[in-house]
Amino acid sequence: MKITLKCFAFLAKHLPSHAQRNAAEIEIEEGTSINDVIDAWHIDREDAYLVILNGVYVCGEDRDTTLLKEGDTLALWPEVAGG
Repeated sequence: MKITLKCFAFLAKHLPSHAQRNAAEIEIEEGTSINDVIDAWHIDREDAYLVILNGVYVCGEDRDTTLLKEGDTLALWPEVAGG
């Protein structure tokens, strides 16, 4: 099944070469969790600080048990600081 993976800031380097504007459609197996995607794309779980699934924040404790569905959009941001 296909989902859209979005990676921002330095996480964008993990996207496949066909990515456009920090997003790429990727193929995953049914029963794939958020952390499965993070691991499969070689993203350090600590670096995926902010995880948004279809516009809703997913806390760290739920990333192993939240399973993705066809057409989902998963967005990842690293921790940012500013002033």
